[in-house]
Amino acid sequence: MNSLALALAASLALSATAPFSPAVTAAAVPERPAAQVQEAVPEVPKVYPSSPEGAPVTYELRLPVLMYHHVVYDWQECNEMTVTAGRLEQDLQWLAENGYETVLPRELAAGAPLPEKPVLLTFDDGYRSNYELAYPLLRKYRAKAAIAVMAYMQDNPGGNFLTWDMCREMTASGLVEIGSHGYAIHNLDGRMGNFVPGQSNGVQRKKGESDNDFYCRVLDDLRYSFDRIAQETGAPPTFFAYPFGKTDPDADAYLEALFPVTAVTGPGKYAANLSKGLHQMPRFTVTMKCPPRALLNNT
Repeated sequence: MNSLALALAASLALSATAPFSPAVTAAAVPERPAAQVQEAVPEVPKVYPSSPEGAPVTYELRLPVLMYHHVVYDWQECNEMTVTAGRLEQDLQWLAENGYETVLPRELAAGAPLPEKPVLLTFDDGYRSNYELAYPLLRKYRAKAAIAVMAYMQDNPGGNFLTWDMCREMTASGLVEIGSHGYAIHNLDGRMGNFVPGQSNGVQRKKGESDNDFYCRVLDDLRYSFDRIAQETGAPPTFFAYPFGKTDPDADAYLEALFPVTAVTGPGKYAANLSKGLHQMPRFTVTMKCPPRALLNNT
């Protein structure tokens, strides 16, 4: 909180606790002219869950889910996985000006009432730029976002990825929720995190892989990512982003039991239909050529 806000808060606190003076009577206070009486601001409409209490959360609502990855400085070149800080700021400003309100996965999971025009901002992989460039903009616009980290990178910190300290700071702000992108299951082996056609990518089962091997390789990885995020941030993650957007029937049930909210990459044509639940929500991929205004105006 800045010094001005602190000073205002202190002034309000003093005025609220100041003792009543008997010398000031109702007769001594001039009546406020009728023209100056302001009408109460109408309450912003909310959308409440449509599911029965105790059942999986659903809403009669469509939720646009935007997917970002890496953010770079305005003078740097971009590819399909990067946007500039200037463009991200334009996106946040456009969303605010067009009535969109950001929400977090944990709010969805809790069945919290949602604004009439919600939007979920997500960042995949956990790049350091999410803290250095995106987080200041989130604070500036009071926008919320979920960052799905590959927790192996936080346990083995390098210059390009978030540290646990950064994750904790952003979590404490209330604007950022740290979700999971797996531990090392994002092909963090000889493939260096890259998608390889024809192979098992992310949570996919290998051809001929036994149940025990699949459990040890994939499900243990997913559980460990959950545990590490909970231990380091103090907040059990509610959000999982499928690596490469690839699902697998043998992993899906486990993931849905572990994470109340999950998302996949694409198809990027429709907002998530929350009447069908909060799992495998499709996302719009934001690029320099496809800003939110181009994506959401067609939904």
